[in-house]
Amino acid sequence: MVVSRWQRWRPLAATVTLAVTLAVTVWWAWVLLGRSPDWYPWLRIAVLVAGLLGAALLLLAARLPRWLVAVALGVGAAAALAGPAAYAAQTAATPHTGSIPSAGPAVAGGFGHGGFPGGRPPGGMPFAVGGQFPGGGQFPGGGRNGGQVSGGTGDGRNGGQVPGGQVPGFPGGGQNSGQLPGFPGGGQGREAGGGMGGLLDAREPSAALRELLERDADRYTWVAATIGSNNASGYQLATGDPVMPIGGFNGSDPSPTLAQFQRHVADAKIHYFVGGGGFRANGGSSASQEISAWVAETFPAQTVDGVTVYDLSTGADAS
Repeated sequence: MVVSRWQRWRPLAATVTLAVTLAVTVWWAWVLLGRSPDWYPWLRIAVLVAGLLGAALLLLAARLPRWLVAVALGVGAAAALAGPAAYAAQTAATPHTGSIPSAGPAVAGGFGHGGFPGGRPPGGMPFAVGGQFPGGGQFPGGGRNGGQVSGGTGDGRNGGQVPGGQVPGFPGGGQNSGQLPGFPGGGQGREAGGGMGGLLDAREPSAALRELLERDADRYTWVAATIGSNNASGYQLATGDPVMPIGGFNGSDPSPTLAQFQRHVADAKIHYFVGGGGFRANGGSSASQEISAWVAETFPAQTVDGVTVYDLSTGADAS
């Protein structure tokens, strides 16, 4: 008897589960699409109506002809996938720059196009800084010229002051910086010249700078070296030649070491060092700081369209 009843109820249980799942899915799509109210507002309504209609038809599947059940399944699937498909198409059709592209349209109160969710940085960052975050959005907190870091001292002018000279989660922070170390304008300390790019984006170098980096490119393993992979990527994409990213993604990795970098220079494997890039000497790893300081003290510098470039071709003697 139990087996007989189960065989009778199993199709109904499966149908109810599928209908409820579809209803919850389209409701959640309704909520998410509502965060972009100006972006195809009709899509939100269409997804909800079509999804609920499909769920209702599935509940009545036992009393409906098979072709109508197939229609219900098709309508439900289309409603469930319409939101993700629209987001994917919008993302693919929108040009993005930098290392943190945003998926989908602008979201009110969200991270990326519309700012941070709830006005706070992601991941529960234990600080709040006034001023802008590169790429859009703002850190909460007032203060002039960058505001004040939570838990720090000072009145917020000139960036406030951070206890111990560090911002949590950012190596080698500084005081009176106005912005976070590692971001353009941030950090206090010596820097190997001015440059371009930053933690989240890489700008295209000028024609004059590109021509300089491409000079005798076939003689070197790396036509240049610079702090951070985003900075390096901008130069490499522009020249089509290898560029060494010192310190990995944001200059905080201890690779290469100063000794390794000096050996590469002595072996004439690196032609130029591009300074700056929004990374101060105290904003990366100790290895990046040492390399930046050694280059600035050892090699001649020239400025090309606002970017400081060091010629390492005399590296054998310098090392």
